[in-house]
Amino acid sequence: MKEALEQLPKKAKEKHEENKRFFIKLKKRPPKNLDYVMSELHEVEFQRTDCLTCANCCKTTGPLFTNADVERIAKHFRIKPSKFIDQYLRVDEENDYVLKEVPCAFLGADNYCSIYDVRPKACREFPHTDRKKFHQISNLTLKNVAVCPAAFNIVEEMKKKIKL
Repeated sequence: MKEALEQLPKKAKEKHEENKRFFIKLKKRPPKNLDYVMSELHEVEFQRTDCLTCANCCKTTGPLFTNADVERIAKHFRIKPSKFIDQYLRVDEENDYVLKEVPCAFLGADNYCSIYDVRPKACREFPHTDRKKFHQISNLTLKNVAVCPAAFNIVEEMKKKIKL
């Protein structure tokens, strides 16, 4: 996995323009069965991909925290939401709550998440490859293929399966 992660940014960069063109076409004319295809590709990929051997998303990027996420996680820690925010979060340029720093403070050395059961929605849904109306998140997917080996593989399979 280490070698795959080291190669991922380079591979993603090489495929970036091709992927960008593909997603532009996909947005213009999404196939009727797109969500079904993506769900299938996602399921197949995650049968062979173990996130615990990677955790690159937790090590290199931070999720957005919704107000509901903040409330839920603060309750888990039995602290006030404002204290949780002060301790772990900052407001970014788009006025969203994000982690103060990466890697994520909740990621253990064993790649397990210490708040897994109450983790943010963005973490639960990452890499968003089985999301409904997938064609609407192409910009996010272009970023995620450089972070997540599974997302990279899913997009490569998607391009083979969906002819535009």
